[in-house]
Parts: sequence; structure tokens; C-alpha cells
Amino acid sequence: MLQHTQTASLAEADHGHPPSYSVFGFWLYLMTDCLLFASLFAVFAVMSHQYAGGPTGKDLFDIQDVALETGVLLLSSITYGFAMLGAHRRKSGAVLGWLVVTFVLGALFLLLEVTEFSRLIAEGAGPDRSAFLSSFFTLVSTHGLHVSVGLIWMAVLIVQVIRQPELTEQEVRRLTCLSLFWHFLDVVWICVFTFVYLGSVI
Repeated sequence: MLQHTQTASLAEADHGHPPSYSVFGFWLYLMTDCLLFASLFAVFAVMSHQYAGGPTGKDLFDIQDVALETGVLLLSSITYGFAMLGAHRRKSGAVLGWLVVTFVLGALFLLLEVTEFSRLIAEGAGPDRSAFLSSFFTLVSTHGLHVSVGLIWMAVLIVQVIRQPELTEQEVRRLTCLSLFWHFLDVVWICVFTFVYLGSVI
């Protein structure tokens, strides 16, 4: 019995860290990201009324457009959840399909965000106009950068699933880490929508 346990442990070591270690390590990374966004939210809170004689959030933000962005990103979180259900059932076809849908929704979110930024800059409300806009662009673009990284990561996983349809524990672990990252970005965006957009308009 002891020999069997030792053999299993050695086999597990040969295949890298146990899944719980990888996921736990990724949770630690997300905690550091929480500190980053908490700092950016704090800066925005301090600068939220520093308009320098320029436009306010009520003058600039279109809540309907932002609500559409929010809906798209939240929907992408749901579709990624379906991908994870497929992963746990080792159904690579379902994983691939839902990952592609999630990728498209994430790309659409970024497109809507870039469109908003372009509109604001065209109206003379760029990040150099006031401290309020500088903190706004920094916070929202940092979130957008994270979404971009998530999409690149997702594209890599899509290619891996295509090349290796037989999902192993390692692939499921990678999908799980990206799931944590993607859902984390959704939570951050809900805070952005509530605190930055709604808080500036109301």
C-alpha cells in the first residue's frame, strides 16, 4: 500500500505541480491585481471632481452605451462558464465552441470601449483635459488591457484545444486559471460601471 502511494506521488511529480497548487498560485496573482485596481479606484475617487473647468461625467458618459458594454462582458462570463462545463466533461468540441463565442464577445467589448475613447478624445475630452479624465482613462484602459491579455490567452487555449482534442488535466487546469481571470475582470467592470459611470452621472 505504501509503495503504491509513493509510486502515485512520483507519477504526480513527473507531471508537474498538482492542480490545486497552480490554481492557488493564480489566486495569489489575482490578489495582487486587486491591489492594483484598488489603487486606481482610490485615485479616481480623489480626482473624480477635479474637472479643471472641463466637462463632467454627466456631460460625457452615455449610460446606455456603457450598459451595452457591461451586458456583453457579463454574457461572455456566462459563455465561459459553459466552456468550463464542457471541459470538466472532457468535451473538447463544446469547449472550443464556447471559447470562440467568449472570444468574440470579449473582442466586441473592447471595440465598444475603443469607440467610446475615440468619441471622448474627438470631443476634446482626452486624458490630458483634467485630472478627472486622466484618472478615468487610466482606470478603464487598465481594465481594457487586462481584457486584451485575456483574449490573447484565450486564443492560445483555442489553438491548443484544436491541436489536442483529448483534454488532459493540464488543459483543464489552464482553462480554470483563465476562468478565474475572466470572472475577476467581470467583477472589476461591475465596480467600474457602478462607481465610475453611474457615480459620475447620478
